Amino acid sequence: MGANEDQEMELEALRSIYEGDESFRELSPVSFQYRIGENGDPKAFLIEISWTETYPQTPPIISMNAFFNNTISSDVKQSILAKLQEAVEVHLGTAMTYTLFEYAKDNKEQFMENHHPVHSATSISNIISVETPSTAPSSKKKDKKEQLSKAQKRKLADKTDHKGELPRGWNWVDVVKHLSKTGSKDDE
Repeated sequence: MGANEDQEMELEALRSIYEGDESFRELSPVSFQYRIGENGDPKAFLIEISWTETYPQTPPIISMNAFFNNTISSDVKQSILAKLQEAVEVHLGTAMTYTLFEYAKDNKEQFMENHHPVHSATSISNIISVETPSTAPSSKKKDKKEQLSKAQKRKLADKTDHKGELPRGWNWVDVVKHLSKTGSKDDE
């Protein structure tokens, strides 16, 4: 009796809370994994919580050894585990697996603030910070000018013959039409 009865109740609760949640995996009736973060999120990580025989009177075993976490440095893992351990101490003696998973979810950004993905190309924030602020706005403006509007693209598509090649002279006919159409508006 005692701890194991608590565990059975908690197990049933976890199963009903996380039913249909793809992030949750029951590895065994005393061992659970939860993925914090969406699939494909460079800052996602997996937490594994295993209950000892005397849990919840004694702390569960929290691990981040899953292969999923192999891009995360051991420093970051250690700091996450340390923060979770603090939460464990607060909740000792109560069903805490759900609480720990939710705590990790709520603090994901803070937990992973020092995590720099190995594949830097996948991390958008790295790419943005490489650009110097002075060049960013001007390059954005240039892009906009070069992009054709949907109407212009349609015109181009209409002019192509079946081979997808444009007949000779298509472009400047278009420019003449374009100028005569817009000219009057610009004068107003």
